[in-house]
Amino acid sequence: MKKFAFAAAAAAFALAAAGCERQGVPALAEGEIRVMLLTDDSGIDDRSFNAAAWRGILEFFGETWDYAPSRGRLFNVVTAETAAMYITNLMHAIDERPDLIVTAGFTWRESVMSVAITNPQQNFLIVDVAGIGLPNVMEAVYVEHEGSFLVGAAAALQAIEEGVENPSFGFIGGIAGEIITRFHVGFVQGVLYVLPGAEIHSFYVGSFSEPALARTQAMNWFDAGVYAIFSAAGDSGNGAIIEAAAQRQAGRNVWAIGVDSDQFHEGLYPDFRAGPNSAVLTSMIKRVEAGVYYALGAVRDGSFYGRTVRFGLPEGGVGFSTANPALSEGVIARVEEIRQRIIDGDIAVAPTLAAARQIPGFPEVLTGAIDG
Repeated sequence: MKKFAFAAAAAAFALAAAGCERQGVPALAEGEIRVMLLTDDSGIDDRSFNAAAWRGILEFFGETWDYAPSRGRLFNVVTAETAAMYITNLMHAIDERPDLIVTAGFTWRESVMSVAITNPQQNFLIVDVAGIGLPNVMEAVYVEHEGSFLVGAAAALQAIEEGVENPSFGFIGGIAGEIITRFHVGFVQGVLYVLPGAEIHSFYVGSFSEPALARTQAMNWFDAGVYAIFSAAGDSGNGAIIEAAAQRQAGRNVWAIGVDSDQFHEGLYPDFRAGPNSAVLTSMIKRVEAGVYYALGAVRDGSFYGRTVRFGLPEGGVGFSTANPALSEGVIARVEEIRQRIIDGDIAVAPTLAAARQIPGFPEVLTGAIDG
């Protein structure tokens, strides 16, 4: 995983500081803006959450992962090796006066709040946080429980179509918190909507950057007969995908479910009987890039101000992927029907563990999920 020292990124930004009075530093062209993405230790190569935030920046500037000539001039990324570096990285970024600082993830909440209060001239976007309530902080929040309901239903419907008897399922979380709990309870509700009484296992890694731990848990579950595992664990979840690919290559009928980005390609494995296949049945797509793109547009248009912006099913903020041809047309059609019923209000998906417990048949204990 390639990571960038802040000193290098800051130096690159210094070369393009708009309105900067330092000698020899060129101003930006009319209409150009600059943005800095700050991530946790899993970086933009996590192939999941942070990657989606980075993709939003690339899309806004009309560039791609493989061709980003404006990187270092108009945009860049800095990865914090530890949470202790959050405020340091924020302060260094502010010194370079970008038009927007994007922080990816709820672990940044306290640091952003602290720094934003004392730097009211700086605009921030924080993803997955609401309630900061500052005029210079835009908050992008997502309806994860509804998207997770869809992939839970998809996995259960696929099990029925494949004729799996008494399928069981697993959920792997990263760091316990309100947001990961929304993924968790939504997935469980989706499975139980299709298969009432199905057994669903839970495990939390305690980190978003420990794929080996998730892989070990996935191996144990698959060996015990678990059919599909949904991970909401950042880079940690890639361990479950790797294990699912190994198991499928060995001939076992098991699946991984991706998160945030469409992780179909992360699950590719060689099947010498049928060519390349993917162990990722579907992914709960959380379009973090939509929030980043929206905030950058507001900065460019002069309409940026602190507020909470919600991205749910009607806004296309969450959904499920259909890239894997193994996900049958019949299952896709059924999940699309469920999606529309949620939008129409015919299906209510509980967003918290406390609310989900009120649903008949929902597990009384959901290991790792927090009450709320």
